[in-house]
Formats: sequence, structure tokens, C-alpha cells
Amino acid sequence: LRTTYSSIINLCTPKQTMSCSSFKFNTFQFCIIIFILHVFAATPILSDNSSFNNFLDIAKSPEVFYWMVSIRRKLHENPELGYQEFETSKLIRSELDKMGIPYKHPVAITGVIGFIGTGFSPFVAIRAVMDALPMQEMVEWEHKSKVDGKMHACGHDAHVAMLLAAAKILKHHEKEIQGTVVLVFQPAEEGSGGSKKIVESGVLENVTAIFGLHVVPELPIGEVASRSGPLLAGSGRFEAKISGKVVTVAKFQGGSAFNVIPDYVTIGGTYRDFSKQSFNHLRQRIEQIIVGQAAVHRCNATVDFLDEVKPSYPPTINDGDLHEHFVNVAVNMLGVSKVNSAVTPYIAAEDFAFYQEIMPGYFFMVGVKNAKHKPSESFLHSPYLQINEDGFPYGAALHASLAASYLQKHQQNRPGAADSKYHDEI
Repeated sequence: LRTTYSSIINLCTPKQTMSCSSFKFNTFQFCIIIFILHVFAATPILSDNSSFNNFLDIAKSPEVFYWMVSIRRKLHENPELGYQEFETSKLIRSELDKMGIPYKHPVAITGVIGFIGTGFSPFVAIRAVMDALPMQEMVEWEHKSKVDGKMHACGHDAHVAMLLAAAKILKHHEKEIQGTVVLVFQPAEEGSGGSKKIVESGVLENVTAIFGLHVVPELPIGEVASRSGPLLAGSGRFEAKISGKVVTVAKFQGGSAFNVIPDYVTIGGTYRDFSKQSFNHLRQRIEQIIVGQAAVHRCNATVDFLDEVKPSYPPTINDGDLHEHFVNVAVNMLGVSKVNSAVTPYIAAEDFAFYQEIMPGYFFMVGVKNAKHKPSESFLHSPYLQINEDGFPYGAALHASLAASYLQKHQQNRPGAADSKYHDEI
């Protein structure tokens, strides 16, 4: 740049008497060059991502793609519920061993935490969940669930496969990674708050950012969606027990006969909100209203929010700086028309929010739509769910590129040799 600016100055500085027309011409050249330099100077992140632009091509290569699909199908045939993902965890560790990736296990009972890179700061995490749902698969296909009453009906089998593929890509480029990528294979997202146990284990203590994704069967292949700020709602459950002699509802989970007044009845439900403050306020109001209305009728009421059984999930709120980073990486990889950066928030909840309570976090959606599927086959938590495996390379490549470019952007000086120590525990 110093040489270029020197040339520009020489170009526009008259050494002898210069005509007005030639001066205008040189001024025009000066403006054009300044504009070009400004464009390059205004896009430092794009240039930082240049060495990772081939990640999508790698993820689409037959070697990686078919391996990734085979992993997903093995998991789909053998679904395991939350905190029971022992065989899933074993498969993950086997694949990490083959790639020469160190890891910690067990974390949060069945979780696996892997490490790729220098072993030094900065640390960035990418996360996938492992658990299935307690439902019977109704789709007849070659890789249908072999376990009665259990099914990967939320795409977590795809999440694990994509994170393993991202690990394969990053391991191949490990010498280019300027820091450490932490691979989080998390148990028990479906209502049991596995991320909360991961956080409580302290294994992510020095991680400065975390990325997570979810497959969306309604979103076309090659497209992604997210937003800055609230993306998913917080969710909690409550159960109230109302006892007294004024209650005249004869059967409301409180009696076994239509003509006998029970001593008490129980009611229950869920509550959701996109603001943490409003979520906590809503929780307080539920208790106030139930207890207060019971007292009006000279009854007693107690409210249990069931956090000991299944913790309430806070709202998933995406960090603004990480949103900018995501949009930059995704547009660079997929094109601006394939990135919805202002999606309408979903009322669904995700325990990814527990990570966001201790560090900046970012959650996004990846398209796995199959145009041949009926609408009933494109809903998460449906026994008829089918997802398009052609969408997997996009999730894997984005995982890898988001992490690698984040580290490149936040690199720190490595400690001296005298202070060096491989941080397999962070």
C-alpha cells in the first residue's frame, strides 16, 4: 500500500507546468485507484476467508460426502435417548481416533469434546447434539430405525455426521488453524438440558464463542437462515396442585369418577417467550395467578416448575458480532440470495441457550428440503420425518469455515517455547 500511494502521489504531482486537462485526467485516475483500494480495505474478512473457500468443495467430494451419509445412516438405524447415547458416543470416538483427533470423554455422561488446532488460545467451539426421540418411525426405507419406540425425528443424526465431517475438513487443514477448534458432541438436548451439564463440567471455560446449527426440512438445499438477537423462544413447564372443598370440577386429572368431588386437581402446561426478562416475569405471574385465584376460592395451591426433572430453557439469543461473522462467511460461500439473515423467530426452544449464557453464541438453520416429500414428511418431531442428505455438505462446510475464520480473525500471539503446553483441557 505504501508503494501504491507513493506512485499515486507521483502520478498526481506536476513536475513541470501541467495543463488543466491533464490534471483533471490524473485526478480521475487518482479517484479510481483510491476507490479500488477502499473496496479491498473495506473487506478484510472476505480476504481472511480466502484460504477456507474450498471447504464446501471438500465436503461435497465423494470421499467426504458418502462417508458423512454412512455415519448418519448408522446413527439413524440405532437411535438412543438422552444420556443413553453410549453407542453413538462410541462411534464418534472411533471416528475421532481414526482422524487422530484428541478428545475428552465422558463429559456430561455420554458427551465427547474434541480438539483440533494448536492447543492454544483463542478457542472456538462448534456443537452437535446426539439424542433421539421416544417415538416409532413410520417411514419405510432401508435405514429405518431398528429400535422400537425410538427415532431420530429431529435430525440429530445429521448434526453428528456434519460435525464429524467438519472435523475431518479441519484436521486436514490443521496447520492453517490459528488457535483451537473445540468439537462439542452433546447429549440430551430433547428436554433434558445436556448443554447445561456440559457448561457445568467446566470443559468450555476458556472458549470465547460457540456455533451451532439445526437442519430445517422446509428450507431448500444450499440455503441457510438465522438472525441477530432472539431466534428461538425460552421454554419452561409448570404443574400446579390445587386442593380444597370449593373445587367442583369432578374430573380434571383429579378424579376417577364423574360424581365424586376430588380433594385436589392438578393442571399443567408450558410457557414460552423470546426475552429472558419477560420469560422470568411470565414464570412469576403464573405462580402469582394460580396461587391468588385459588386463595379467592379458599383453596390452597402450589406450583412446581419441574426444573429438577427437566430444566427450563432460556431464549436462544444470537450475538450481534457473531451474526455479522456468520453472514460474511455464509454469503462468501453460498451467495447473498441463499442467506436469510433476518428470519422470523421460531417459537421452538433449544438448549443451545445455556452456552449463550456464558459466552457469545450463534445458532443457524441449514436447509435439507426434498421437493418430493409431502408436507407431513417435512416436520421435525414427526414419525414421518424425511430429510435430504444432499444438504449435509453445506452444514459441514459452514461449521468448519465459521470456526477456522473466527480463529483467524481473533488470533493471539502464541506463548513462547518455555511456556508452551498443549491444552487438551481448557
